[in-house]
Amino acid sequence: MITVYGIPNCDTVKRARAWLADHGVAHAFHDFRKQGLPAPRAAAWLAACGADEIVNRRGTTWRGLDEATRASLDAPASPAATLAALAAHPSVIRRPVVEWADGSVTVGFDAAAWARRLGA
Repeated sequence: MITVYGIPNCDTVKRARAWLADHGVAHAFHDFRKQGLPAPRAAAWLAACGADEIVNRRGTTWRGLDEATRASLDAPASPAATLAALAAHPSVIRRPVVEWADGSVTVGFDAAAWARRLGA
């Protein structure tokens, strides 16, 4: 099963979910705001993709963070500090994070890459 993690009102998440639906790809959706950030999943994402890929440094959430929190999100911060900051500020996570059926993880939406991945 494919799981899409994000925030439902995020435009990129909306496009990604619509693309999956349009291509008949079954998936589950996990809403960070309502369901929280699952710490074991976030740790796996950091291990697979790295903080540079996971953390959105261009958004309004990032700009609103204090320097200490920003430092905890920057590599090579300690994984525990990074995870704590992500849990406290899940809106700073680049979206969507997708866990694919093969166990791989991607961040963001790229229709062409997704089509290649799924043979769509």
